[in-house]
Parts: sequence; C-alpha cells; structure tokens
Amino acid sequence: MAALHFHEKITSDNSKFGGVHPIISLDSHQENLSKLVAKSLQSLPDSRPDGLAPYSAIVLRSASGQLGNKRKPDFISVTRGPGMRSSLSTGLDTAKGLATAWQIPLLGIHHMQAHALTPRLVSALSPTSTPTTPLSPAFPFLSLLVSGGHTLLLHSTSATSHITLAETSDIALGDCLDKIARHILPSSILSSAGAMYGPLLEAFAFPGGPSSHNYNPPVRRAEELARKPTHWGWTLAPPLSETRSGTKTKSMEYSFSGLDSACRRIAASRQDDLQAFPIEERRDLAKEAMRVAFEHIASRVVMALRNLAAAESAPAHHENGAAATPSEADETAAISMRGTADATVAIRTLVLSGGVAANAFLKAV
Repeated sequence: MAALHFHEKITSDNSKFGGVHPIISLDSHQENLSKLVAKSLQSLPDSRPDGLAPYSAIVLRSASGQLGNKRKPDFISVTRGPGMRSSLSTGLDTAKGLATAWQIPLLGIHHMQAHALTPRLVSALSPTSTPTTPLSPAFPFLSLLVSGGHTLLLHSTSATSHITLAETSDIALGDCLDKIARHILPSSILSSAGAMYGPLLEAFAFPGGPSSHNYNPPVRRAEELARKPTHWGWTLAPPLSETRSGTKTKSMEYSFSGLDSACRRIAASRQDDLQAFPIEERRDLAKEAMRVAFEHIASRVVMALRNLAAAESAPAHHENGAAATPSEADETAAISMRGTADATVAIRTLVLSGGVAANAFLKAV
C-alpha cells in the first residue's frame, strides 16, 4: 500500500514554437521546481510526537510563519533519463541538493521504467489496498510506452527486470502524430492548439468521439500490410511494408518517419487551400494516418506475444551454440529471448502508457 501526500504540476507555454522548446522548458523548470518542492514539503507527515528519533525530523516554517517538525524522507528519487538533458539536470541538481542536505540516499529512476511500473503504483494507492494485497498488474506483463519522445514495447518480469522487445528506429509515435496534425489541420484549428497537436488530430478525425471510429481490424497479415485505396487518389503505405528486402515486415521495430513524409507530401500538393484540400479529405487523411500508425503499433504487440509463446516451447540449443531448428524470423526472435526473461509464464496484461495512450482510437485498435 502507498499514500500520495502531494501532487501538482506546472506546464510551460510552448504554443509559439509548434512543439516543446528546450530553452522554454528549462526556464520553466528553473523558475518553478524549487517553488513546488517548497510547497510539497508542507505535505510531509508530522514527525513522531514522542520526540524519539529526532535525527529523522526536519524543521519547516509553514505559510503562517510557524515552525514545525516534519518527518524526513527515507530517500530521494528523481528521473535520470531519458529526456531533455537540460530539464533533467535541473531535477537532478535539486534532488542531489536535498539528498546531501538531509544526508539520505539518492535513487535515479529510468523514465521508461517509471512508466512501466506506474500501474502498480496506482494499484498500491487504491483505498482498498493493504500490505498483503497483491499489486496489479501481476508480473509478467507487456508495456507499450508511446509518447512524443519515446515508443517502446517492454516485457516486464519484475520491478527491476525489463526487456525492450521493440522500439522506434527513427521518430516517436507522438512526434509523428504532432507533425501529421500540423500538415493536415486547418490553420484556424492549429492556432488554438498550444503544443498539444496529437489530441487535436484525434478530435478533428473523429468529431463524434469513439462512437464514430467504425474500425474493422484486418483479418490477415496481408490485409494489414496492403495499401487501402481512397477516392481522393492517395494511399498510405504501412510502415516497413515496402522495404527492398521485404524482411522488415517481421522485424521487431517501429518506424514512423515515412508515414509523416507521406502525409506531408499529400498536404503540400494541396497547398493548404480549403478548396484544394477540403475538410472532408483532411479528415479522411487524419483517420487513415492514425489507422496505419496504430495498426503498426499493434502488429508488434501481436508478434511479441507469439515470440514469447514460441520461446516457451522452442527447442534447446545444441552444445555448439546453434539452435536445433530455427528458420523462421519469428522463431529466431523467440530463441533470442530465452535466458533474458521468464517467457514461460503467460502474458495476461498489456499496459498502455505515455501521452499517446490517451488516444481512444489507439485503444480501439
């Protein structure tokens, strides 16, 4: 079980830059982080009233000027990366200062590991949670981490054991959606977006909300990899479906730069004219771009589940190190997972996290 004593966030204004600007974000971190920390300290539990263990207390002045003893934290945890180095350094420097001043340990947290374990933290924060309540989701589980800076598929077998099964080879899914939104959305909509273009793209594509998704998943792999014709004359190729070797269709990786480029070329050919590029066509392009991107995401989840299942029943390696039978690409991937994670326990949970996880159409796909 766990208790949340303080939670507040401040978001920098990046609306003038069409995305997150490192310097603006750094200025916001430097201006606001110390204020938030000072405010959060007032939410620390009170120290022991019996006066025992005085070394575990810190003296704070409240907003009214009163001095009081608060319980000193056992340790400080802080995001160490990945992320923008300048913003990370602000948090790291603040955390190091607190840890040094209070003479307590400092624990650096991997950004993606925190995403993967957040559902278990939420489970621990449940009002019905007790010290003996099993946390949810139970290990092992898969985590799909999709944001503006990261796209990862992880296999988690414990709090400290996480294996990357697939990741983007170019840009992240959230970055791709933001760029596509800037290509497709009318300027009147973009001007009110701030830096949150992805949610605007979803709202524009599906003005009726989830009830207007009307999504039918592909029945066969060939259907998933095929271009879908449109009455507008353009089509979008699923990522990694038309490489020269043809082997990328089974590779455990993501790629979104080609989809972004295709949407940019279509929009550029219309010259951002509402007559040459009508709202109906823009909406269809937004829907198709998201469908192609999200089916690409889902395909690697399906492949990972098959690979993990195959790893359980895969034949042992010969003494010379060669596998007994591997020939198919998915079998080879399954063999490579042996010894790196417990693939003998069935996966029953997929955790969807990151900013793009809020997209209802992604969850539908």
